[in-house]
Amino acid sequence: ASRSPSGGPLLTPSQSLDGAGGRRSGYITIGYRGSSTIGRGGQADAKFRRVARITVCGKTALAKEVFGETLNESRDPDRPPERYTARYYLKFNFLEQAFDRLSEAGFRMAACSSTGTCAFAPEQGGPADDKIWTSYTEYVFCRD
Repeated sequence: ASRSPSGGPLLTPSQSLDGAGGRRSGYITIGYRGSSTIGRGGQADAKFRRVARITVCGKTALAKEVFGETLNESRDPDRPPERYTARYYLKFNFLEQAFDRLSEAGFRMAACSSTGTCAFAPEQGGPADDKIWTSYTEYVFCRD
């Protein structure tokens, strides 16, 4: 069996840890879509919309452990505990609340990624030079 530098067994993130209070190691990804409107000439009057939905991707057991009753499982209700899903979302809309729960459960941020696109918005009743920016952001958390 492989050993870590500390001499313990080398575990992959998908394996359970028998020590550390019985907590499983693994990854949870939090994602959300956002948008904002920027007026003419890039003025500082950008209008940001609230986060509509925070999505959760990871093993069902880990997601339930961290988010409990605030995890909405309606899109994948009978998922086995050790299977991955990307179909859950949270019943609240505050990223800070999700980050706090992950931190309290012993997770740390491992990576993040964001994409953005821009479109002109005259078809939505705005002036021809108003722009709508949309983005998708993901945060990857891990627990060893």
